[in-house]
Amino acid sequence: MWTHARFVAALLLLACTALFLEARGGKEILPARPSLSSFPEQLGSWTGSDVEISKDVREVLGPGDFLLRVYRSAAETEPYADLFIAYFPTQRTGDTIHSPKNCLPGAGWTPIHSARITLSVEGHAPFPANRYVIAKGGDRQLVLYWYWAHDRAVASEYWAKIYLVSDAIRMNRSDGSLVRITTPMLRGESIEAAMQRLVPFAGKVVPLLNQYIPQ
Repeated sequence: MWTHARFVAALLLLACTALFLEARGGKEILPARPSLSSFPEQLGSWTGSDVEISKDVREVLGPGDFLLRVYRSAAETEPYADLFIAYFPTQRTGDTIHSPKNCLPGAGWTPIHSARITLSVEGHAPFPANRYVIAKGGDRQLVLYWYWAHDRAVASEYWAKIYLVSDAIRMNRSDGSLVRITTPMLRGESIEAAMQRLVPFAGKVVPLLNQYIPQ
């Protein structure tokens, strides 16, 4: 019953957000920014290579700027880190940010653990993020994701929508983004051990976000 109620509440919030943004009308501010394709391929000892996003996935995402890149550490024994950034310059047309947890079942992955954590990285105040462990067959992955807009990170998709409306009123902007970082978990590896790999990588990503996602 609670899950159903939350689902209905989410649908109502999305509908209200879309109606409000459409009703606002007028010329929206779209800040100049570099494309995510220019995001550094070298992050410390991590070297990245782009992964093509399929046409079907792009159609689901809608208009925006997207980056999907696999970074590998100089330590060859260390698993890779997968970085996905989705930036939407405007969300007034109903193309709002999709929560990754809604896409997992369709991709064959099942969440087996979830938590709301505080992510602390150098150069930025601690902020909330979602942490998931997902499984498919014998494979497990650790996922961190959060919503980022105007140098503000939130973990809750509901708060992301509330801030979206607030920013549209205050700034005449409805841009925003989703940042997701994933790493495979070794057999028998604990969440804490995988976090020790993923958090330092996140620390390389976060200081660069405002260059590509305008404040």
